[in-house]
Amino acid sequence: MQESGTSIAEFFTNLVATLNGYVWSDALIFLCLGAGLFYSILTRFVQVRLFREMIHLLVSSKESDRGISSFQALAVSLAGRVGTGNIAGVAAAIGFGGPGAVFWMWVVAFLGSATAYVESALGQIYKEVDEGQYRGGPAYYIEKAMGQKWYAWIFATATIFACGALLPGVQSNSIGNAANLAFGGGTMVNFFGDTVPLAKIVAGAVVVSVLGFVIFGGIKRIAHVTQVIVPFMALGYILMALGIIIMHITELPAIIALIVGDAFNPMAGIGAAIGWGVKRGIYSNEAGQGSGPHAAAASEVEHPAQQGLVQSFSVYVDTLFVCSATAFMILITQQYYVTGLDGSISNGVLGNDVVIASPAFTQLALESVLGGFGKTFVAIALFFFAFTTLLAYYYIAETNVAYIRRTIHVRGLLTALKVVTLVAAFYGTLREANLAWAMGDLGVGLMAWLNIIGILILFFMGRPALKALKDYEAQRNAGVAHYTFDPKALGIRNAHFWEDRNG
Repeated sequence: MQESGTSIAEFFTNLVATLNGYVWSDALIFLCLGAGLFYSILTRFVQVRLFREMIHLLVSSKESDRGISSFQALAVSLAGRVGTGNIAGVAAAIGFGGPGAVFWMWVVAFLGSATAYVESALGQIYKEVDEGQYRGGPAYYIEKAMGQKWYAWIFATATIFACGALLPGVQSNSIGNAANLAFGGGTMVNFFGDTVPLAKIVAGAVVVSVLGFVIFGGIKRIAHVTQVIVPFMALGYILMALGIIIMHITELPAIIALIVGDAFNPMAGIGAAIGWGVKRGIYSNEAGQGSGPHAAAASEVEHPAQQGLVQSFSVYVDTLFVCSATAFMILITQQYYVTGLDGSISNGVLGNDVVIASPAFTQLALESVLGGFGKTFVAIALFFFAFTTLLAYYYIAETNVAYIRRTIHVRGLLTALKVVTLVAAFYGTLREANLAWAMGDLGVGLMAWLNIIGILILFFMGRPALKALKDYEAQRNAGVAHYTFDPKALGIRNAHFWEDRNG
């Protein structure tokens, strides 16, 4: 019986790996980088030109009965962006792609900021009012702007599957691994025929209990929870990392040189460095994946471009701040190793008994400086990082269920989604890290393929996001007191919410 269970697990692991080989081919890597460069050029590098405007929009936003504020929308989207990818994902990028993978994470983040503007502005342009709250996302703008409902349904279905079943396990798995490393003590128990660390079971129970309380409260509760937790956790983590970097400040120039040099002469091969850098970069900052537009559409703004700019800023926070903090800590303390294409181990001070696709590199980096407190701090930080990401995943899946319910009225769909999300989160806490990450990669890759192709097609079907940006900048340059958005005047069709608002 045990052999049968093992063979089934191996079959499933091999199946996921095979699918990932197709989804995460070189084509997707170049598509992500190419789309970011394409829209960076077309927006005249909006991520740089309007950086100050992004900050201004964050501090001046307000919520309404129907929508959340721009800051709350940023917090919800950051909840999805700032998660396990910032701690365990960076470790995996370094372990499999070498230090140079960090450089390619920076590149995809910088270019992806323009992609994030486009997809989030589209989310705002084509949003709807559903049961008293704003909803929108790629499924909505694919249907309305492209006129291809079948494509919108494919995206919605893939996103429900990815965010409701595949991705939650990655976040909870890292929580379980971090809790076991920090508090486990080696205690094992028999759980439904499988031997599992007690710390993982306790961590899974805590995650599911708190997650269930929040997701049954709707987007308002999710927004209010994330707007408190996200800034607190990100700032605390960055300050801790800065402390370690300052303690080793004389080594920082050499680390930056290592990252840049290895990006073009990598230990693990140029393909591995770029591939893992882009893969983990997109997993972390989600630019182009299509997740950010869901939170962007839920916000209350005067003009769609405003939320697009706010979401563009979120990519900076995620990758250039939080991911860089993790990378510097790991590399400065040398608590890593790189697996070469030939299976060889190089650099760092760790042996290959430490699991790469886990928070271990980061925890050991902090422990090398702070002692046992380092492991505990990462476990606590990771709980908040991963938990808020679980909230964002659920909201994204819920929005796509709401989209499908516009056509198919089936009772109990949202309740079923809640149950599936909770089960996936608990199951993921107990599983092996490599399988959890592989399933997460599959979900991210599917969404990225569908969304990036969609927003590129929309450039040739009216350029609505670029028209919105041009209109916003014209009003900004004119010094208007209140911004307005008239889609009909701009030649943008089917933006029904804004048409109705204008009367």
